[in-house]
Amino acid sequence: MDLNAEVDNLVRASQAWIPMIMEYGSRVLLAVITLAIGWWLINRLTHKVGKLLALRNADMALQGFISNLANVILKVLLIVSVASMIGVETTSFVAAIGAAGLAIGLALQGSLANFAGGVLILLFRPFRIGDFIEAQGISGTVDSIQIFHTVLRTGDNKTVIVPNGNLSNGIITNYNRQPTRRVVFDVGVNYDADLQKAREVLLELAKDERVLADPAPVAVVSTLGDSAITLSLRVWVKTADYWDVMFHFNELSRDHLKAAGIDIPFPQRVIRVVQESAVQ
Repeated sequence: MDLNAEVDNLVRASQAWIPMIMEYGSRVLLAVITLAIGWWLINRLTHKVGKLLALRNADMALQGFISNLANVILKVLLIVSVASMIGVETTSFVAAIGAAGLAIGLALQGSLANFAGGVLILLFRPFRIGDFIEAQGISGTVDSIQIFHTVLRTGDNKTVIVPNGNLSNGIITNYNRQPTRRVVFDVGVNYDADLQKAREVLLELAKDERVLADPAPVAVVSTLGDSAITLSLRVWVKTADYWDVMFHFNELSRDHLKAAGIDIPFPQRVIRVVQESAVQ
């Protein structure tokens, strides 16, 4: 009788527990399958994102950072979704994540702005390492592009670190982006000078192997100043030859103009002194 009672109790208990086990077991099984498939899909997706960034020639550091960040965020969302599938209350968990994110964002808002600027610079590449740029009132060669800042080397070999937030939101002049540049060389001559002859002298200077034939060099009257007529020699050169050609023109122009009998006047200022009559 005792054995039968034990069996009856076991049957009644199983009738109460089996539906619950079946219900929660199916939830857990579905959650595990969802977790496994979602994990695999996230890995595949972030791998594709990395390949897409590589095709856009994005920086290697940026490729790894964005891929890893997307991977972590998506997996956290997946785990929260799976936990809700098996009946875990996730409202407070999501609220805690949101509050932590807000606190971190407020504490690091300056750094986050620099980070966002670094991502934009590395992604869209307004300049590259080795380019000579002017930005934020500073001119220099780009030594390195980091996530939070860009390192410039000035012409006198000083290292300047510029925050990427300011850099990405300001005006950037990239002197190396185009393959060619126009050299504008201005020189003043006397008002009584032979302008045609002066132009010929300047065009003779332009007969340099570094000066491009197309567009052709031109010499024009630029301005009529207070004490001189300004002639402007305008030629196109390869970007790498810009300063060498400019210095070459500065060095030779005076001697060539002087040999042709054309003077470069000194700046002049006329001062009139008027003496007033003594008051009687």
